[in-house]
Amino acid sequence: MRVAGGAALAAAMVASAAACASSNGGETAAANKCGYKIAFFGALTGGNAILGINIRDGAKLALKQYNDKHKDCTVDLVEKDSEGSAEKAPPLATAVAGDSKILGVVGPAFSGESKVANPILSSAGVVILTASATNPALATSGWKTFHRGLGNDASQGPAAARYIKNTLKAQKVFVIDDASEYGKGLADQVKQTLGTAVIGSDVIQEKQTDFSALVAKIQAANPDAIFHGGYVREGAPFLKQLRGAGVKATYVAGDGAKTDDLISGAGKDSAEGSILTCPCVPGDKVEGSFPADYKALSGRDPGTYSAEAYDAANILLKGIEAGNTTRAKLNDFVSKYEGQGITTKFKFQDNGELDPNSVAVWAYIVKNGQIVPDKEIPKA
Repeated sequence: MRVAGGAALAAAMVASAAACASSNGGETAAANKCGYKIAFFGALTGGNAILGINIRDGAKLALKQYNDKHKDCTVDLVEKDSEGSAEKAPPLATAVAGDSKILGVVGPAFSGESKVANPILSSAGVVILTASATNPALATSGWKTFHRGLGNDASQGPAAARYIKNTLKAQKVFVIDDASEYGKGLADQVKQTLGTAVIGSDVIQEKQTDFSALVAKIQAANPDAIFHGGYVREGAPFLKQLRGAGVKATYVAGDGAKTDDLISGAGKDSAEGSILTCPCVPGDKVEGSFPADYKALSGRDPGTYSAEAYDAANILLKGIEAGNTTRAKLNDFVSKYEGQGITTKFKFQDNGELDPNSVAVWAYIVKNGQIVPDKEIPKA
């Protein structure tokens, strides 16, 4: 009886240990399926930080909502502050590539930093889904993990030119750019579309603050409209000095200047009537509770590219939720993804560009100290 009982007890202990081991192994396996990350890559400090903050907060909202529904297996957001600098981007990209738990990136935010960061990210298989970098050349570099969740400057530039010609009825246009990947690319598209209506052009420097010589040149040319390819950091002081010299030509700029910093930096009166184009959807066109949810999280209304970043993060999260927890699998998921977001219907072409049918470019106007939608610019 004692021998039999001892054997039974031993067997029970073995079975219990096996069950415990199985349980712990299951917990370990479950833990290994969690702890994944996506990264935000863009400016959080510096003269153009507001654009990056808008994008970061859109991604943060998507992560919060996802994690509220997946408390047992959350996804973290890693923030990489590039300051909008192409010089600072490569080591940040290397850090992202070296963290095997980071499967994808919402960003990089700017075209210049994208040009130097994307080769590093793509070679490591990190999924790139930018909500704001618009230089067309980014899609022609052969990066297998590159995706763009909005229209590029080959759609925005001609649209801005059509608005200048057909809505503003401008006959004489002066075009400037900041020589950046983004600014020059956008300005070149505008010049190409407007042709002989461009009566002058010039290049400004990043971080330039004194525009007196340029303002004098523009005064002499006496244009009806001025197009600025560049960012708000230079756009605000340029516009302030332009109006201070009495130049009345309509100021038109792209999405890089579409922030409230333009109004605060140039002054309400100087900014009044400015036109800002953007391949981004106005807040009142965004469906669902996104505007209220965003404000509850950040304390601010959604800004330029907040909604696009929310969509980008959600696409990555849907891939992870579906079990695509390697970079290769997530890239395959995103490349083949088709679905309706809050900004547009997503479907990517082989080069990572958004389906042209899903691209819309809007014109916004500064009215009474606020940037408000004017109209969607017709495609032709």
